[in-house]
Amino acid sequence: SLAAQRRARDEAGRALASRADGAAADDTTILFGDLHVHTSYSSDGFLFSLPMLGGDGAHPPNDACDFARHCANLDFFALTDHAESLAPEHWTRSKESVRACNARAGDGGDADLVAFMGFEWSQMGLTPDDHWGHRCVVFPETDDARLPARPIAAADTSPALRGLAAMARSTRVVGFLDWPVHERFAEHHERLAERPLCPDGVASPDIEGDACLEVAREPKDLHRKLDEWGLPALVIPHGTTWGVYTPASTTFDKHLAEAQYAPERMPLVEIMSGHGNSEEFRAWREIDVAADGTRTCPAHVAGHLTCCERAGQIMRERCGDLPADECERRVERARTLAANTWVNPFRVFPDTTPEDWLDCDQCRDCFKPSFGYRPRESVQYAMTLADPDAGEGRRRFRFGFVASSDGHTGRPGNAYKQSDPSLVSDVRGTPEFPYGMFQSMFSSREMEDPRMPVDPGATTISVGSQQDLRVSSFLFPAGLAAVHARGRSREAIWSALARREAYGTSGPRILLWFDITNAPGADGGRAPMGSQHAMGANPRFEVRAVGSFEPKPGCPEESRRALSPERLAYLCHDECYFPSDVRRPIAAIEVVRIRPRTRADESPAELIDDPWRRFECAPDPAGCRVAFEDETFAADGRDALYYARAIEAPSMALNGAPLETELDANGEPSAIRPCTQARVDEGGCPSPVGERAWSSPIFVDFAREAAPAPGDA
Repeated sequence: SLAAQRRARDEAGRALASRADGAAADDTTILFGDLHVHTSYSSDGFLFSLPMLGGDGAHPPNDACDFARHCANLDFFALTDHAESLAPEHWTRSKESVRACNARAGDGGDADLVAFMGFEWSQMGLTPDDHWGHRCVVFPETDDARLPARPIAAADTSPALRGLAAMARSTRVVGFLDWPVHERFAEHHERLAERPLCPDGVASPDIEGDACLEVAREPKDLHRKLDEWGLPALVIPHGTTWGVYTPASTTFDKHLAEAQYAPERMPLVEIMSGHGNSEEFRAWREIDVAADGTRTCPAHVAGHLTCCERAGQIMRERCGDLPADECERRVERARTLAANTWVNPFRVFPDTTPEDWLDCDQCRDCFKPSFGYRPRESVQYAMTLADPDAGEGRRRFRFGFVASSDGHTGRPGNAYKQSDPSLVSDVRGTPEFPYGMFQSMFSSREMEDPRMPVDPGATTISVGSQQDLRVSSFLFPAGLAAVHARGRSREAIWSALARREAYGTSGPRILLWFDITNAPGADGGRAPMGSQHAMGANPRFEVRAVGSFEPKPGCPEESRRALSPERLAYLCHDECYFPSDVRRPIAAIEVVRIRPRTRADESPAELIDDPWRRFECAPDPAGCRVAFEDETFAADGRDALYYARAIEAPSMALNGAPLETELDANGEPSAIRPCTQARVDEGGCPSPVGERAWSSPIFVDFAREAAPAPGDA
C-alpha cells in the first residue's frame, strides 16, 4: 500500500540520518510536499487549459488530489487557487474536494497524504510604492468552521476579468480553435466580473453571505481580516523577484513597516517555484531612482545588461543615416522611456523580437532565476533588513525556506522527471498556435516609424499586455517543500512548518539536515534548521545531505493499480515519481552567512557572504557531512544567520540555462537562444545544472552576557 511504502521510506531516511559519523537520529521524518497549487479554478489555470495554448482540458481540485497521491507520491499539498478567481461555488467545491482527499488518504496519524486548504492573495501594483506581491494563505484545518467564509482577494479585478472574456471571444476568428470551450471561459469570467464588492468597514465574519468579493488591498488588511476570523494561517510570500509583474526598482523594505509586519503570520518564504529562484541578491539595479522620483538608466555594469540600456542599443542600431546628434537624442529617449515603463520596456520598440532584447534584466549567473530579476526583492536582500531604531525588539525577517510548484494544471509536485514540459512546467503552446502567436493577438507590433522610440504610457499588468516573450525560457519544473516532522499527521506537518524546521528543493527529493551543535540550552547543544539562539561564543554547525534517487521510466505498480490506464495517461502522462535504488551524489555543500544591518546605510552586498563556505564532497551514495565554526562571530559582536545549500552532481534540467546567452570577446551578450515552441516540442531546452536544496536558516543573535555554549565552559 501507499502507506506501507511511505513508512519504509521514512525508516530508510532515519537510518541515513544516523549514518553520518555516528550522529544520533532525531525523532523527525522528512516529508515532501507542495504548498502552492493551482487548478483550473484559477483564471490563469483555466486559460492554460484552453486548446489554443495546448491545454488538455480542465483540471479541477480532484485532479490535484489524485496527482499528488498517485503521480507525484507526495506526503502533503495545499490547494491555493487565486482568491479573485474563486466564485462561491468553487470555494465550496474546493473545500469539499480537500476533505474528500483527506478521507481517501486516511486523514490521521498514518495518512498517505495530507491536503491543506488555502488561497492565493495576488497583489500587483503598477509602481514600487504600491506593489506588495503574491502570498499563499494556508490553513491547518479544513472544516468550514475553521476556514473563512470567503477567500480574500487583493483587488477588484472585474476590468481584468472582462478583458479575459473579451480575449477568449476574439479567438472565434481562428477557425481551428475549440470555440465552445472558449465561450464557456468568457461566460465564466463575465459572471465573476459581476460580483459585488463586500462592504468596507465591516469585520470579515460579520459580512453577510458569501456572494461578494472580499478585498484586502495591502498586507495589513489581509492580516487584519485573518485576525478577525481568529484563525491560524501561514502567509507565505512567493515569486518576489519575478519581473513579469514586479515593477523595476521595487524593494522588500516597505514590508518591514510596523503596520505591514506580521512575523507570526509569515515564518516562511517560498525561495523557488516553477517561476524560478528568488534566493540571490545582486548589486546591480534595473533603474536608478532619484530622491525626487526621477527615473534614469544606470551606468553599465559588467556581467549585466539592463533593458533600458538595451533599448538605447536597439535605437543606435536603427539610426542609419540619421545625423549624429539626432541619433544620440533618440538613443537617450529610448533609454529614458524604457526606464519609465516599470514592467514593459520592450514596448518602447513593439516591433522587436525576443532575440532583439538579448538577456536584458536577467540574472545571468543565478541558478534557475526568476524572469526579469528584481534583486532587492530577493530572499537574501530581505534577510539583511532590520529596523535599527527599534532597539532590542527591532523588526527583521526571520524566514524559513520552502519551495513549491506554482503550477496551474492541478499537478502538485510535478518535477519528479525532467521530461515533457507540458507535464512538469507552465510552458504552453502548440506547434500550430505557439505562445508567441497568442501574445501577438493582443499586443500590436506595428510602429509608424521604427526609428522613433514609442512612449508606452501607463499600462495594466494583465495577460496579453505585459508579457515579454522571453518568459517561456524561465518556466521551470516545480520546486518542493520538505519538513522534518514528528510523524505524518496534519498536526506534525503544520508544527514543522510553523517552527521553520523545513527546507526547499529545486525539485529532487534531496535529504538535508542542518544543525547548530553548541546552542545554549539545547539538548546536547544540538538544534535544527529554523531555530533561533542568543549566544556570545562562536557557533558551530553540522550539515548532512543525501542525494535524490535517479528516476525510472513509467509508473510504479501502485499507481497503475490506483488509476485506470486512461486516467494515468491523462493526468500523469504515464510518468510518475518512480525512484530507482541509485542515488545521485552530492557534489558540494555551500553555506551562506547573512548579517542583518545595524545601520540603514549599510550595503547589502557587504552583509551577504555567498558562499561563505564551500565544501567539496566525495561521490558517496551515503551522502556528505561537513562541520564548521564561525570563528569571528564573537569578535564581530553582531547577529548573523546561516543556511546551507546542498548541491547535487550536474544532471539535465529543462530550461537549465535560460536564454543560453552567447557572449562576445568582451564578455557582453551578443545573441540568445530562447526556448521557443519548436524547441519545447523537441524536448524542452535541457541543460546540465546542479539541482539543490536550501535549508531554513539558523538565527544566531549576539549576546554580550550569555551562558557559555556547551563545550565552551
